[in-house]
Amino acid sequence: MGEIDYYKILGVEKNAPDEEIKKAYRKLAMKYHPDHTKGDKSSEEKFKNISEAYAVLSDKEKRQQYDTFGSTNFQQRYSQEDIFKGFDFSNIFNDLGFGNAFSFGGGKRGTRFSFGGGAPFGSQGSPFGSQSRPSQMKGADLVYELPLSLKEVASGVSKTIGFQHKGKSENLTVKIPKGMITGKKLRISGKGEPSPYGGEPGDLFIKSKIIEDPVFKADGYDLYITREIKLTQAILGASISIPTIEGSDLNLKIPLGTKHKTKMRLGGKGLPMMNNKGQGDLYVTINIKMPTNITPEQEELIKKLSETGL
Repeated sequence: MGEIDYYKILGVEKNAPDEEIKKAYRKLAMKYHPDHTKGDKSSEEKFKNISEAYAVLSDKEKRQQYDTFGSTNFQQRYSQEDIFKGFDFSNIFNDLGFGNAFSFGGGKRGTRFSFGGGAPFGSQGSPFGSQSRPSQMKGADLVYELPLSLKEVASGVSKTIGFQHKGKSENLTVKIPKGMITGKKLRISGKGEPSPYGGEPGDLFIKSKIIEDPVFKADGYDLYITREIKLTQAILGASISIPTIEGSDLNLKIPLGTKHKTKMRLGGKGLPMMNNKGQGDLYVTINIKMPTNITPEQEELIKKLSETGL
């Protein structure tokens, strides 16, 4: 099964709020609803697709799973029966003045339905196609967001986390590798939710989030720092000390005539990349401190410099 972009199907951005998603679906449903298109197969297929997209994106949990793990992984874990389970389109269709496009059975929970009186969805011959047997479905994955300092990302660290597993509180000590920047994930097999159909349990994904650092700013694997120098250092050149994320100091040569807000790069002095694939860079922004109070002697010297044309 190829990638399915539910956001593109509804014509909304990935960060669209719930109300915008609902508005987009109502507009498309008005256009493609079977009561409106009367036997147009392409419109009926379009209507099925937008309804599936809305069922996923309007459900907070399903939308999070889809955003986190992508279309292919989501489709492996959710059959279309799971996607539509407990979902009620009747309020929207009644508001639009249409009849219900689905034939329902089994009540609001565990609903089975078909478009235009076809085979129950999830069965052979359904407009949605055949589905995997429920017993093959894995349990839902869990996502644990782990705060990490820049120094922990730079050196690697062991962390003990607490989470709910099979209805119980569980602690787990995990080794966080170097370079686990914001958004990177570790997968712990079998520590997710149990399968409701007796299949394999889902997985636990540990997702990192870097804590704000008082000295460095991070952008991916690159680090940024600001250092202030005197006016005379900018004019004459100088050598200043720059801290690194590992805790050591480097000497940075400031060239003669350096301008305010000059950015200098120290290659390979940023954060290490996961799986030993190199290291980011450290960027130093140079701010020139302009004197606000000067002594009479300094003023006299500046006047003499001015007379030389400097």
